Amino acid sequence: MMEQTDRDYAVSKTDEQWRQELAPEEYSVLRAAGTERPFTGEYNETQTEGVYACRACGSELFTSETKFSSHCGWPSFYTPLAEDRVEYIEDDSLPGRPRVEVRCANCGSHMGHVFEGEGYDTPTDQRYCINSISMTLRPAEA
Repeated sequence: MMEQTDRDYAVSKTDEQWRQELAPEEYSVLRAAGTERPFTGEYNETQTEGVYACRACGSELFTSETKFSSHCGWPSFYTPLAEDRVEYIEDDSLPGRPRVEVRCANCGSHMGHVFEGEGYDTPTDQRYCINSISMTLRPAEA
């Protein structure tokens, strides 16, 4: 399960409510901090222009303008839509491999992780590695 925070979210539901609203695969990632298998997500390769919103609450989190091909198996972005749209939690669930978890700041749902370092060739030197199943793409209007 995800680490509990003392934060109150704008969208707050019981575990049972989340289970009723989300498909089992969505619940596993969004509410239990699971990970979809690499190269299987619906948005991994998409280049459709638009906004990516949290699948659990609809909060807009990322845009296609900051999406890039990192070849890691998950959709990658170099920055969120705005810093107040996501929250960061230290993740030490993998021994010897500390990471930073990315959650929706509106409902606390797990999105994925952010990695920093040289070699990402992005304006921020960051890669937000986000599960497709955590998001819904809202295509830009033509």
